[in-house]
Amino acid sequence: MQPVKVDRLSNVKARPTKSKLYRNNVFDYINLFVMGLLAITILYPFYNSVMVSFSPESVYVRTPFMLFPKEITLDSYYLVFRFKVIFTGYGVTIFITIVGVAYNILLTVLLAHALNQSFPGKKIVFGLIMFTMFFNGGLIPYYLLVKDLNLIDNLFSMILPTGVSITYMTVMRKYFAALPQELEESAKLDGASDVVILFKIILPLAKPMIVTFMLYYGVERWNEWWNGMLFIKSPFKQPLQLVLRGIINSTGNEMTSSIEHANIIPFTEGVKMASVVVTMLPIMCLYPFMQKHFVQGLAIGAVKG
Repeated sequence: MQPVKVDRLSNVKARPTKSKLYRNNVFDYINLFVMGLLAITILYPFYNSVMVSFSPESVYVRTPFMLFPKEITLDSYYLVFRFKVIFTGYGVTIFITIVGVAYNILLTVLLAHALNQSFPGKKIVFGLIMFTMFFNGGLIPYYLLVKDLNLIDNLFSMILPTGVSITYMTVMRKYFAALPQELEESAKLDGASDVVILFKIILPLAKPMIVTFMLYYGVERWNEWWNGMLFIKSPFKQPLQLVLRGIINSTGNEMTSSIEHANIIPFTEGVKMASVVVTMLPIMCLYPFMQKHFVQGLAIGAVKG
């Protein structure tokens, strides 16, 4: 008769594993609390701006900081969109953003790749480029240069003068330098040119970083107003930011006949907030589609830069 084997482990109850939340220490809870407060302080001003844009002035005076308006009105948006020039401003800004981002990315990639190669006088050229991060020629020479190029009252005056961000170029150059040299050497052995190596080998590997800088450049182009204020004279060639600035300034003046006929009283603060929403909405709609590459690009920049 064989002895009966007793499984001691069967009598031992499995201890319930604690979730990750219960394993947090006191510092983690404090960190979550502080980060939560910080998130609220960042998100609530924008949320309040949206609520104010849909609120009449009487409600805003009683409750400037509201969670939800007791009355909803579209008068502020009516005042913003009744100006036909806002649609031309949208068209100008979209043109500047699309053409400008393509122009910026192309120059930034080419410059970063060129400075990653070895050539005579590389340190001097790189030093002169870095010098422009801290010093410029001044506003008057800048205006005279654009004038001599016949770009006054031309849309390309808001595109061509700002070609490369030295900061973005430096980060991209560092990333290109961290790629394995064997990839480029093997491609050259197969007869690939520098252009083929750049666009078919290096850029696909740097896709998250390219998308991240496209978003950065896109936000900068979408918010363009400085060059437009300096060089654009025609009201139908002004970017969206200048158009909205003119709308806000005109809201405080006397009511036009069209507004009086519609029985709308201009609410200056509401028009300002509606202008903010109109300006930010396209970028906010674009960001979720680029978020994946954006997060990857930030991680790459933090490691490689």
